[in-house]
Parts: sequence; structure tokens; C-alpha cells
Amino acid sequence: MRAADLALLTDAAKSAGQIALKYWRNQPKTWDKPGTAGPVTEADLAVDADLRDTLTAARPAYGWLSEETPDDAARLTAETLFIVDPIDGTRAFVAGAATWALSLAVVRAGTPEAAVVYLPAKDLLYGATPDAATRNGRPIRCSDRAEVDGATLLAARPNLDLQNWRDATLPPVARHFRPSLAYRMALVAEGRFDAMLTLRRAWEWDIAAGALIAQAAGARVTDRSGAPLRFNNPDPMVAGVLAGAPAVHSGLLHRLRPRGRNSEMSTN
Repeated sequence: MRAADLALLTDAAKSAGQIALKYWRNQPKTWDKPGTAGPVTEADLAVDADLRDTLTAARPAYGWLSEETPDDAARLTAETLFIVDPIDGTRAFVAGAATWALSLAVVRAGTPEAAVVYLPAKDLLYGATPDAATRNGRPIRCSDRAEVDGATLLAARPNLDLQNWRDATLPPVARHFRPSLAYRMALVAEGRFDAMLTLRRAWEWDIAAGALIAQAAGARVTDRSGAPLRFNNPDPMVAGVLAGAPAVHSGLLHRLRPRGRNSEMSTN
């Protein structure tokens, strides 16, 4: 079933990606969500509707959780569900950058079992089941870096504030950034970067697919405290994300200040 679900996600992502491309760099209508939830565009809504129709028609017994669909508590009783972000990196999409992604996962009993992260503007498709991860059909593997010093880390700048690290000492890493959390995790999976980190609470739809892709490529993926990620929570968020080559992950985790101090952040 995992292979069939992966094939379904792949086809759905490619089709919906073409819908997104029709709006990209074409001045899509854009609104601000309430509070600090960020922007949403007509493209997000169109992609969400297409994915929901396609995926739930193919698997009517699966539940549904998406950033752009009102949450339904019925998903909590579903053993298996889709967790979807129609466009992860909406700000980049609006700005005309190419680093936005469609993030699709099938989660069973809290654990992702099939996942796709697709970047239509770059023609990049990452996919995984627990046994293997691929980039455009070719196997990928995470970095084999054995130490934190000199590692490349994908993270928003506030994550490197000294207050987040033991003894107010920042590990000697090279920081990089991509706006999509899903893409960051995929980049770790293919070994282009050694690790990624977000200390703020993360929405499940941003990370479910990327978490499986990174894990299947050999990376260690946990929350900011080192606990395994579990999905389909009543409040669909997890306590930050740390993903990376196993040795780099362990080194960063050891140097992070324990959760409970400055654990909530405004950016990712």
C-alpha cells in the first residue's frame, strides 16, 4: 500500500503543481490570514481544492488535514490520513521566487508512510516511503558529516540567537536559508546541507512529508527536544524540528538550551 500511496501522491502533486504554475509570477490575488499566520493566495486555495478532490476520491477512508481546509475533528478517528500543505513557502511564491513546494504525506497511526515534496518551478520531486528516498527518481542519502563544527545548517536567523544555546555559545556552523520547511528537509535528505532547525512550534502540514523523506535518506529527525515526531495531534503542531546527519543532529541537540526557555519564536 505504501508504494501505491506514493504513486498517488506523486501524480496528484504533479497535476496540482501545474495549477500553481498558472498563478506563479502572474499577480495572484493575495490575502493576509488572521494574526501572524501569514499570506494566502488564490493559488493556495485552488491547489488545495484540486488535491483534496483527487486524493480523497482515490482513498475515501483516509482523513484529511490541510493548511487551507478548515480542520475537522473527524480526522482524529482516522487510522490513516493525508497531511497536505498546498504551497509551502507562500511568501516566496508571491515574490516570484522558485523555492516554494507542495508538501503531501500519508500518515498512518501517527507516522508518515508515503511522502512527496514537489517544487514545480524547479521541476524537483522528492519522494519517500520508509524504505527509500528519491529525488526525481534517483536514490538520495543524507550527509555523512561526523561533527558539528563547520556544518551547514538551514535555519531562519532568529534560531541562532545566543539565548537559544547552552552557555550562550553558538556552534560554529554556516547558516543558510530556504523559505519552505519542506524543501529544507528535502535538501538535508539529499545531503546538500548537513542539518535544518526550527525552534518554534511547527505545523504538521509543513513537515510531515519532509520528515519522512529525511528519515528515509538516513537523517535523524526529532522535535527540538530530541523526541520523535508524531502526527495527527488534536492541535496539529509539534515542538520544533531538528533534522540532520546523525552526528550533526546529536551535536546540535546537545548544544541547544533545554526547551522551556524561549521556546516560542515568531519566525521559522
